[in-house]
Amino acid sequence: MNDFYKYHALGNDYIIIDPNESQIAMSPANIKLICDRNMGVGSDGILYGPIFESDRIKLQIFNPDGSEAEKSGNGVRIMAKYMADRQYIKENKFSLSTLGGIVKVEIIDLKTGLITIDMGSVTFVSNEIPVAGEKRLVVAEALEINGEKLLITCVSIGNPHCVIPLEEISKEKAIELGSKIEVHPLFPNKINVQLLKAIDRHKIQIEIWERGAGYTLASGSSSCAAASAAFKLGLVDRDVKVNMPGGTLEIKIAENGQVYMTGTATAVAGGNFLADFKAAI
Repeated sequence: MNDFYKYHALGNDYIIIDPNESQIAMSPANIKLICDRNMGVGSDGILYGPIFESDRIKLQIFNPDGSEAEKSGNGVRIMAKYMADRQYIKENKFSLSTLGGIVKVEIIDLKTGLITIDMGSVTFVSNEIPVAGEKRLVVAEALEINGEKLLITCVSIGNPHCVIPLEEISKEKAIELGSKIEVHPLFPNKINVQLLKAIDRHKIQIEIWERGAGYTLASGSSSCAAASAAFKLGLVDRDVKVNMPGGTLEIKIAENGQVYMTGTATAVAGGNFLADFKAAI
């Protein structure tokens, strides 16, 4: 049995702590130390699970700052592959319970790690995201940051996102704007930020700043949010490829509002914490 496993989804890397094998407490201090890329194993977060309850399989998702995330599309794909790899599940279709709701999973090809996730439906309603102020649809709304006027579209897909269409996007711009928008008073629970560039009717490019994690190579929920915002703004059709620095996800926005995400997850390593590190956690 291992203390941890490491997987990634398009470069978005997670440490899996399996409570069925390991008894490491998920305290904020422990989470921060394990995720630290210099003093710990290093990752974009921790997946704590699978937690088997009487009527569901539960997954907890933790950001590297110690906070708990509602949902992660990449995290769910990784946990799905881990559970199949470890033979916790034998079916190709099953559900996982997250803080952001129930997520339906379909393993398309375990060998390649190709997995489809039903991420649920999105909302643009301010109090459901949440965004401060009177109840409204937050679509193409003006926000000024550092004297720059931006048009933001905010959406929740179980966790909050702020999507900003721009003619040109970059890592540097995502860090500059994301670090300020995440903690802006307009967003009482903080917010994930995506800079969006529409390539054509079926392709977009995004740069991502994740709440509690910072700049990120790829994100499943961010891809779903950005594609949904682009569709709402009339920039794309229902089937969208989302290009990120870590790779590409395929997003389908169904006519009933459900958002489906398809992409890969990859196993990297499994191991044990040595005595010096265990003494610190």
